[in-house]
Amino acid sequence: MKIWKLVWEYARMIILVVVIVTVVNNVVLINAKIPSPSMEKTIMTGDRIFGFRLAYGINIDFFGHNYTKKFRDPERFDIVIFKYPDDERTLYIKRVIGLPGEKVQILDGKVYINDSRTPLDDSFVPETPKGDFGPYQVPENSYFVLGDNRNHSKDSRLWKTSNYVTWDELVGKAFFRYYPSLKILGKPAEKNT
Repeated sequence: MKIWKLVWEYARMIILVVVIVTVVNNVVLINAKIPSPSMEKTIMTGDRIFGFRLAYGINIDFFGHNYTKKFRDPERFDIVIFKYPDDERTLYIKRVIGLPGEKVQILDGKVYINDSRTPLDDSFVPETPKGDFGPYQVPENSYFVLGDNRNHSKDSRLWKTSNYVTWDELVGKAFFRYYPSLKILGKPAEKNT
């Protein structure tokens, strides 16, 4: 009889651990490996990061049932993980540049918001961006996102389905790189927010 009691205790412990890990992985954190150079030098190819799924609200698809509750909007320069608008089975990671209701235009690689004469400070971008894009009028509950490595990033400028990430497509906010070294993923200098 004691052997069955011991087996049951171990089984309960294993079940509890599996439930906790499943909830944390599907509701609280996202663990991701970066597959491309689109966010370099901030996040490098092969880096492993954690994202916080509850940073902006609850946006859960649990066994075919979707539950959403918005707490707040992303802020400019947040690094977000989201479902790629052209194929929602794929997750992307980019930096929020344009917020709902804003006009975004890129001239000679520089980003301008709402016809400002001063471009956004993008000193975190590793090389001089090229090209003219837009203007884009960001819809409500949507965000215009760019990779930090703009000349090597498939982002809002180049998507086919939509040039915006909707709030429902957000998965979380990237906040911590744990491999190959530890790094908090925050905003760059906030000169023009």
